[in-house]
Amino acid sequence: MLKIYLARHGQNEDNANGILNGHRDLPLTEIGMRQAAEVANEIKAAGLSFDAVLSSPLSRALKTAQIIATINDLPEPKVVDELIERDFGNMTGLEQSRIEELCAPDIIKTDTITYFLSPEGAETFPDLLKRASALLNKITEDYKDGSILLVTHGDFGKMIYAQYYNLDWESVLTLFHFGNSELLLLSPDSTADEAHVFKIIQHNT
Repeated sequence: MLKIYLARHGQNEDNANGILNGHRDLPLTEIGMRQAAEVANEIKAAGLSFDAVLSSPLSRALKTAQIIATINDLPEPKVVDELIERDFGNMTGLEQSRIEELCAPDIIKTDTITYFLSPEGAETFPDLLKRASALLNKITEDYKDGSILLVTHGDFGKMIYAQYYNLDWESVLTLFHFGNSELLLLSPDSTADEAHVFKIIQHNT
């Protein structure tokens, strides 16, 4: 049986400044470094171990993965391009506060995030589900059992979760907040509503 642990990166400069980052590649903030160390130490205290650590190529995820690996004496993270965040298209680099102005009514609002659905040039959530399906197929071919850690991003992480548990993507967007450096468990013996392993204090507006 393969257990897949799914972590989101720590806070980066765009997160702190309320900017839609997508494929932008700004580094972790000091808070983000502390969040990564916090989840790394939670992993250590819980006695979790991983046979492999796979990371998005973007620096905010890769640095988070490296911090987790270092603190837990794990193998050097392997970059997997398919773990990259959603392409935000023409929303990339804009203020989060402008989503409703620019994208309504094609949005989904939650208590913490307003999701835009299909601005010009952006990957849609159905696009992300297809990418998540291909990624999970590849992972389960490469790793038959044990535990692995994937370090990824908010939107794509939620779609990996949705695809794994065969859930409706719109429902998943409103189901929970996948915060910076939080950890989920995707496993045949863990139900969808048991996925959250650790919640980390959030600092983004």
